Amino acid sequence: MPEINSKAPDFTLVNQDGKETKLSDFLGKNVILAFYPFDFSSVCTTEFECFQDDLNELNNLNAQVLGISVDSKYCHKEFATKLGLNFSLLSDLNKEVCKLYGTLRTEGFSNRAYFIIDKNGVIKFKHVMLTPGERLENKELIEVLSKLK
Repeated sequence: MPEINSKAPDFTLVNQDGKETKLSDFLGKNVILAFYPFDFSSVCTTEFECFQDDLNELNNLNAQVLGISVDSKYCHKEFATKLGLNFSLLSDLNKEVCKLYGTLRTEGFSNRAYFIIDKNGVIKFKHVMLTPGERLENKELIEVLSKLK
C-alpha cells in the first residue's frame, strides 16, 4: 500500500462514459481517490451524494474527485446518472488498481478508502475504513485540502 509522502502509483481506467482516465492526467490538481465497495449500496449512495453536494467547495480547493470500484462502466453510468454526478467513476473491473493501492478485500471488492494526492502527484492523506459501512465526512477531506499549497 502506498504511504503518505510517496509518489502515487499511476494507473489508467475507464470512466462511466468509457473514456480512458489516467491519474497522471490530473497533475497540477489535487485529487481525491475515493475507493468504494459498490454502486447503489446505501452508504456509497450517501457518500457520493455528499461529494456532489460539496463539489463547488472541492473545485475551489483545486480538487478533482475520482471514484473507484470494481463495478463495470455500465453500472457506474447508471449510478452517476441516478445521482447526477459531475465527476468520474472509474471501473477497476480487473481489481488491479485496488490491489495497487491496497484496498482490495478478500471478498473481491474494495474497502472504502480515501487518498488525497497533491498537484505534484504525492500522497498527502490516506484513510482506509475496515468495514464497508464506515465513511469519513467530507469536512475532514476539505481540511486536508485547504492546507495544501
